[in-house]
Parts: sequence; C-alpha cells; structure tokens
Amino acid sequence: MVKFIESEITSLKKELNEMWSMVYNQMAKASDAVFTMNKDLAQQVIGREKRVNAYELHIDSDVEDIIALYNPVAIDLRFVLAVLKINTNLERLGDFAEGIARFVLRTDNNSVNTELFEELRLYEMVERVLLMLEISKKAFNEENIDDAMSLISKDNLVDEINAQASTILTQYIANHIDETKMCLDLVGVFRKLERSGDHITNIGEEIVFYIEAKVLKHHDKHDETDD
Repeated sequence: MVKFIESEITSLKKELNEMWSMVYNQMAKASDAVFTMNKDLAQQVIGREKRVNAYELHIDSDVEDIIALYNPVAIDLRFVLAVLKINTNLERLGDFAEGIARFVLRTDNNSVNTELFEELRLYEMVERVLLMLEISKKAFNEENIDDAMSLISKDNLVDEINAQASTILTQYIANHIDETKMCLDLVGVFRKLERSGDHITNIGEEIVFYIEAKVLKHHDKHDETDD
C-alpha cells in the first residue's frame, strides 16, 4: 500500500508542476501581449484557457481518487489537501491571465505607451508576479519553508504598485480624455495582477501547511471577491 500511494503522490506532484508551468506561460504571454499590444498573442492566451480549466479538473479528480482509494494520513493527507488548494489557486491565476489578455482585444490602441507603463511600474509589477510564481513552485518542489514565507513580503510590492496606479491613471486621463476607456480597462489589468499576488501568497501558505502542519492567516488582508 505504501509503495502504491508513493507512486500516486509522485504522479500528482508531476501533474501539479505541469499545471504550474502552464499557468506561468499564460501569465507571461498575457503580459507580453499587453506590452506589445499583440492581439494574436492575446488570442492565443484566451484560446488556451480551456486547457488550464481541464487540467484543474483532472488534478482534482486524481486527488479525490487518492483520498478514496488510499485513505492517506499525516503528511500524505496534508500533501493531497495542499495540492487541491494550490490547484484551485493556479486555476484562478489562469483566469486572471485570460482577463489581462482580453484588455489587449478591448483596446483600440495598436501602439504601446511605454512612458505610461513605466510611470505606472507595470513592467516591475509583472516581473514581481512572475518571480513569485517561480519561487512558489521552487518552494513546493524543494519543500522550502523560507521561500514559501518570503512570498508574503514579496507581495507587498505588488500591492504598493496597484495602490498607486489609480492616482496616476486619473491624472493621465485629465490630459488625455480620448484615452479614458483604455485607462479604465488598464485599471482592471492592475487589479488582476494584484489579485494574482494574493493567490500566489495563498499557495505559499498551503506549502507551509503541507510541510509543517501550520495554518497561516493574513490579518492585514481583507477578504475580497476576485474580479
């Protein structure tokens, strides 16, 4: 029985890593589509979202099978429960990537306003979100508590940039009335990136739970509905 469950857990870990890579690629491509206003690339991200959803259902089904067939306990049980929650968070990240890609399709702009993006620190925000995704995956595979815990502090920069975006965009609209719709849609991009940081932090908490059986709570975060 032990050998069988070890084999199933190894397989499940591989599947989750594939999901992680898929979501990372979706987020990276969606961001590139925004930075280049590449509608073809944005459409690719949207088209591949169904694969992310299908993979989430597949992993959920495998978790249910392991629990039903092997009745895992202790660290094995924490592992499969953590996988279940991490999988859900990754699927939400896939949704955010799709939403970011849709910004490109909604806007009439075909050129990139590099100066505005730099003032908004959009490049920096995307870089931080992708870095957090990489660190979370590494923390999971290496069972590294320090890396998992570091996600909480790294998310602070994402929150900071998001908090400043609305003010900067309001000032920009005052001088560029014809770009009002684009700016309002861009607020949604920032919101999705900020929520992505929150979900990656949630993943870090699940990693800590899996490894050390500790439940972390964010007392400085308010419960919010995902956009």
